[in-house]
Amino acid sequence: MGKNKSGIKSKIFRKIHYYFDMNLKDKTSPWINNFLYPAYRHRKYKSKSDDLSSLYITQIPNDGAGIGHQMSNILGGIHIARMLGIKYAYPGLKGKENWELFLGLSQNCKSVKKLKKQGYKIKMLPCFDTNVLSDKTDLKSDKNLDMINSIIKSYAGQKIIFSVYLDQSYRNQYEEIEYIKSRFESAESREGDKLIYDKNQINIAVHIRRGDIVSGQTTGQQTLTKRWLDMDYYENVVSRLTEKIKNKYPEKSYRIYLFSEGNADEYRSFEKYGDVTYCFDMSAMDSFLHMVRADYLVLSKSSFSYVPALLSDGVRICPDGFWHGYPDDSKWIVVNDENNW
Repeated sequence: MGKNKSGIKSKIFRKIHYYFDMNLKDKTSPWINNFLYPAYRHRKYKSKSDDLSSLYITQIPNDGAGIGHQMSNILGGIHIARMLGIKYAYPGLKGKENWELFLGLSQNCKSVKKLKKQGYKIKMLPCFDTNVLSDKTDLKSDKNLDMINSIIKSYAGQKIIFSVYLDQSYRNQYEEIEYIKSRFESAESREGDKLIYDKNQINIAVHIRRGDIVSGQTTGQQTLTKRWLDMDYYENVVSRLTEKIKNKYPEKSYRIYLFSEGNADEYRSFEKYGDVTYCFDMSAMDSFLHMVRADYLVLSKSSFSYVPALLSDGVRICPDGFWHGYPDDSKWIVVNDENNW
């Protein structure tokens, strides 16, 4: 019963958020939007303390989304905390405790749950642009960031966890690779990892996103169509990739591992590029692990393959025009519309 109430409460919260986001956020002045937040009104108070060591910040994941999306939320919170110089509070993954253990996310950090038991209060922050935050950012040079900074300072010395706007986007998630990679690699779950890869071969993982976005091909819904890549795209990438591998490693064999949904017969055309293993019945967690450990990972426009790419030591082949950023690195190869790379 408790779980049902929690789910209903979460749905109501998301609907209210959606209403404000779609109907008010772009139709009223920033001042009116910000004034809805008690923390914004509190910024005028001058704290008697300059000590920010008791303050934390977090980004609570959208618990109606998949693991890739929620990990994007986690990474956004980590980045904001580091850029603002405030400690990070781990919010947890609601309903995905097994993923928490698998990824090792709760290691060596304070959780929101534990802090609340210690008397901490959560204060929502108005929306601001996470993507302008960098090591070179002068908080005073940006009006919104200066406002956020003044809010934070007004709570100095108090037991406060700041929570940023739901699904506040963060593009260059690769900037926080080391934080999540160190926890992933040291997680106890790594002791039980099992791979079907052959260590004597070059292992190519190809993630073809289908499932929830297929309907967009008939409805034309933009949120779905922008995530779609035709089969020709994947075939062209795999064709060129396998040619490059054969030229670079003529003495080694390779195998292609396809991660997608549907009937394997729909993907038989990939067999002309080499031996193929269809991993359609593999669990989400095992699929994630295999993408991380692949020598080459062909990404789709999906956080479910983007996050494994962040954790990978292999070569990543990435579609251009994705809303997640890629680092300027030889192991991150971006494919443009003409399949040039």
